[in-house]
Amino acid sequence: KAEGYISETAVIKIADHLKIPTSKVFAVSSFYDQFKFTESAKYNICLCNGTACHMKGSGHLLKDFKKTLGISENQTKGRKLFSVETKPCMGACGMAPVAKVNEVFYSNPDAGKIIEIIASIKEKEGV
Repeated sequence: KAEGYISETAVIKIADHLKIPTSKVFAVSSFYDQFKFTESAKYNICLCNGTACHMKGSGHLLKDFKKTLGISENQTKGRKLFSVETKPCMGACGMAPVAKVNEVFYSNPDAGKIIEIIASIKEKEGV
């Protein structure tokens, strides 16, 4: 949690501590969606793809965020300022579709709101 991802060094230390092969540590940890093996961006944009969000257009939100940022899902670029990912469910079905930037939830943001969110962060960061 302190690093925000499971580094190769951490996998090796865990395997050594448990006295199991690193491949088993990776296999178990890669099964769970919340574990990552790459460093996250400063602003992690997470889009829910659960049933309620999917039915209400979360796929369009993903396309709008990727287009606005010029990145693909699970990719960062430049200063590692933004990343975009989907989750199977974020537990906010009543707000569907939802996007979360770090710990701030946005209910059903349209393309204009997405541009506004990104512009506000870029201004704050001096980009």
